[in-house]
Amino acid sequence: MRHQLSFDCEGAALAASLDKAAGSTGLLIVSGGNEIRSGAHRGMAMLAQRVAAEGYSVFRFDRRGIGDSEGANGGFESSGPDIAAAIAAFREVTPQLTRIVAFGNCDAASALLFHRPPALDALILANPWTYDGESEEAADEPALPPASAIRARYLSRLKDPGSLLRLVKGEIDLRKLLRGLLAIKTPAAPAAPDSLAARIDGAMATLDVPATILLATGDRTAQAFMENCPAALNRVPVERLASPSHSFVGEDSEWLAQRILEILK
Repeated sequence: MRHQLSFDCEGAALAASLDKAAGSTGLLIVSGGNEIRSGAHRGMAMLAQRVAAEGYSVFRFDRRGIGDSEGANGGFESSGPDIAAAIAAFREVTPQLTRIVAFGNCDAASALLFHRPPALDALILANPWTYDGESEEAADEPALPPASAIRARYLSRLKDPGSLLRLVKGEIDLRKLLRGLLAIKTPAAPAAPDSLAARIDGAMATLDVPATILLATGDRTAQAFMENCPAALNRVPVERLASPSHSFVGEDSEWLAQRILEILK
């Protein structure tokens, strides 16, 4: 059964949803970008219902300044107090919990890595955000894939007569094409020590709880993570899905639910 509630975070009232179940393990869902707790295409709301039906309570919330929550939106890097307050509220309304697993996609995965509240027992990190600046959900201009992925894509298209015909007919967005060609030409600079990618790599190296990485390998954010943080792929288990869906929508939602349920068990 789904309940709507609110809890306090540094004087701001945050909105939350609880799909309650009888089990002693619960799932905390942290939203990425500026998405509200229901997620893209209500994906997180449907995921919560699916997981709760298997006996695991699920807690979702809007961080400060997002959706139905009060306060100012400080972005994912300032969301540590929001996550900590959500965990405390989750435990208060489901006192039978002995284990909480947190799931985050995109910059929510990065937020969980940075803040890592000690009250969490495991992390599920999907398509971690490694670009400096706003996440793709929050930005007006979507991030480009890494150069290696762009090269592979353009080589594939050059071999496809249909793509060349679309270019001649003017059916290809020349602005996007130019951005892609410039990205190929520009050599990749090594990550600065204070860059987001370097900080995430460092956080992965010092994890003190079990973690699993989920990657939609056709998604540009996942591709950037694989290129920017290759060492992390050898530190923790990685599950890959051959899909471009950043938010695991449509048929990919069942794959996501199955991976999460395996970890909860």
